[in-house]
Amino acid sequence: MKLLTGLFETDRVLTQRAASRIPRGVAKVLSAVEESAESTKLWCGAAVVMASLGGWRGRRAAAAGLGAVVVAQLTSNGLCKQLADRPRPPAEWIPHDEVDDRPDSSSFPSGHTAAAVAFTAAVVPIWPVMGAVCAVPAAAVALERVQSGAHYPSDVVAGAAIGLAGAWLVRRTPRLILRHGL
Repeated sequence: MKLLTGLFETDRVLTQRAASRIPRGVAKVLSAVEESAESTKLWCGAAVVMASLGGWRGRRAAAAGLGAVVVAQLTSNGLCKQLADRPRPPAEWIPHDEVDDRPDSSSFPSGHTAAAVAFTAAVVPIWPVMGAVCAVPAAAVALERVQSGAHYPSDVVAGAAIGLAGAWLVRRTPRLILRHGL
């Protein structure tokens, strides 16, 4: 029980700090990046650019990234949110009006973060430079989800873990299929 109390207190402190200490201009940039990532538009657009301009490596990176996004979205939004049903951070913790624009779904886990991390983590081993480029908006999305009051930091951490697992699964699936003759 002490662990859960400590986690809740850490979530509260970090959420309030992110919501109140990030300068308004930075918050607007974070919000714009998050908006572009809504419904995975940013990651689909990045995949189109990679596939168009990156040759064989770009197509492979794009396919891996999109595959990881699908796994992460199914896991975070299709399964975990249905099981967790965690309420969003209290509105009184958030000292700005972005709190009025949050979804009604479960706070746990962050599906936006899961998709961002999944795409980035799947791209990195195939095309490290593009993976590093994708890491910037992925980090912005994760930070924005806390700053806007849409998620607790622990929701974002869980979303990131789901994204990493999705990328790992997409990367390992061909080997598993070959090894086990499926």
